[in-house]
Amino acid sequence: MPRFLAIGLTAAAVAAAVVVNAGPSYAAACSKGYVGLTFDDGPTSNTPALLNALKQNRLRATMFNEGRFAAADPAGVRAEVAAGMWIGNHSYTHPHLTQSTRAQIDSEISRTQQAIAGAGGGTPKLFRPPFGSSNSTVRSVEAAYGLREIIWDSSTGDWSGVSVDRIVEANGKLTNGQIILMHDGPANTVTALPRIAQVLADHGLCAGMISPQTGRAVAPS
Repeated sequence: MPRFLAIGLTAAAVAAAVVVNAGPSYAAACSKGYVGLTFDDGPTSNTPALLNALKQNRLRATMFNEGRFAAADPAGVRAEVAAGMWIGNHSYTHPHLTQSTRAQIDSEISRTQQAIAGAGGGTPKLFRPPFGSSNSTVRSVEAAYGLREIIWDSSTGDWSGVSVDRIVEANGKLTNGQIILMHDGPANTVTALPRIAQVLADHGLCAGMISPQTGRAVAPS
């Protein structure tokens, strides 16, 4: 084989390897803005697969962790941070806070702040009440810990076992600044992520961070 041909083939092979390892090359223009991808109830045994899929598809998200799981799996919290995710507070035991006393609400929030910080996740600035259920007492306790309450604009319903198509479709309806609810555990959610990345790119949207000031999705700082 001629030497120049061998060199050409080698260069082509290297280039192909780079393309394969680079992952999907979605448009980075973010011309239509940013959306907030959120995942509740982690860390779980599914977290490594979820983080891997997010990284492969160049997506960042906010992980609303339960304090009891963060305390039991600090390595899972550290893995979320290492993967470039943001960590939020989702209570310690996932109760209906509107049916709880102020002292119980305080305990749920404060213990989770401590558990996440102790696991290496930093001190959360965002709080998502379980079931999205809140009232003036819940918000008052949140404020005492400097937390911004984050609900959602759209839910995939992934917790109920909906199809991959349904999960992708819900993400495809997002517009600038909006936030979508997903969960750490469902396998279909992980499977949907490559298509979610593509549909966001097709709509000129990027996965951003949630601003503690406005509660809306913005460009990562």
